[in-house]
Amino acid sequence: MNNEQEFLPIKSIDHVEFYVGNAKQAAYYYMTAFGFQPLAVSSLETGNRDNMSVVLRQNNITLVLTSSFLPDSPVSQHVRLHGDGIKVLALEVEDAARSFEETTKRGAQAYFTPREETDHNGTVHLSAIKTYGDTVHVFVDRSQYKGLFLPGFEKWEPDYRPTETGLRIVDHVVGNVDWGQMKTWAKFYEEVMGFKQLISFDDKDISTEYTALMSKVMTNGNFRVKFPINEPAHGKKKSQIEEFLDYYRGPGVQHLALHTHDILHTVPELRRRGVEFLTIPDAYYSHLLDRVGQIDEDIEELRQHNILVDRDEDGYLLQIFTRPLQDRPTFFVEIIQRKGARSFGKGNFKALFESIELEQERRGNL
Repeated sequence: MNNEQEFLPIKSIDHVEFYVGNAKQAAYYYMTAFGFQPLAVSSLETGNRDNMSVVLRQNNITLVLTSSFLPDSPVSQHVRLHGDGIKVLALEVEDAARSFEETTKRGAQAYFTPREETDHNGTVHLSAIKTYGDTVHVFVDRSQYKGLFLPGFEKWEPDYRPTETGLRIVDHVVGNVDWGQMKTWAKFYEEVMGFKQLISFDDKDISTEYTALMSKVMTNGNFRVKFPINEPAHGKKKSQIEEFLDYYRGPGVQHLALHTHDILHTVPELRRRGVEFLTIPDAYYSHLLDRVGQIDEDIEELRQHNILVDRDEDGYLLQIFTRPLQDRPTFFVEIIQRKGARSFGKGNFKALFESIELEQERRGNL
């Protein structure tokens, strides 16, 4: 898809904003466990009387962690309903006002109308639309801004700075929607935002003896923004999507997939810092090379760290999934390394789902 022909040219994912119960403590966790670096802060000290927001960055991944001082604010209400979770998937665009106009005239609901935010570093143009559940897309135009993040934020320079872990970009963001809603939201991304379907999976592709789901992967024109959309499918027992919907209290972002150039460096480092991953049965590795062919990595090292491998016509990928990062069995993180592959690990679905089902059984939710 040619960028000039798009009605909504998107450059990249600008940032991901979590609404959390305690922004300072959440920032400490993502710095310590995942190696994110402190960048900027908006707080009482900077004149923010409502919320505290901490901005963390690692290479091209920017996380914003926001909590509220007010018990009945939108932030507090979001956390009370969903627990800690992603509210904003912000997209860097060429023109925030035009992005708002083009998407709302195609059926998007406004979250906030185009506005400007200005300080001594220049002006940022913003607008926002609603998407599945309480998730929103904020359109960000930074072409006239030279600051660290957004007006209202000041540089944050704590003494505590754990080293990075090799995470590079947001590879994709997965959303879970309710029964029968996957096609509706895939159509939304196609008709309202100009995305195309990259790939789809049905319950025959993503299933075990007990559970199943269906998924469509939507992507923008430059393939830098990829949004798989999952919905439950009928099975003998409760699927991971149903469990998410129950505990998140509706649709929302299930996980972020974060790309690394060296998964065998990143994963052991994350483990050392306390990040917990799903376990994969040893039997998965017995015939791995028969399924995926020759790879550069040592099978025993992959087995040791429970890293999955899959191949498509363009190459292969390596991936691994954390356990949920908070009390509710909702949001988690995927670590992925691509060696040419553009797919999403279809060959790993059965092993992954069986591992997730073991976790669900331990929680009494299968």
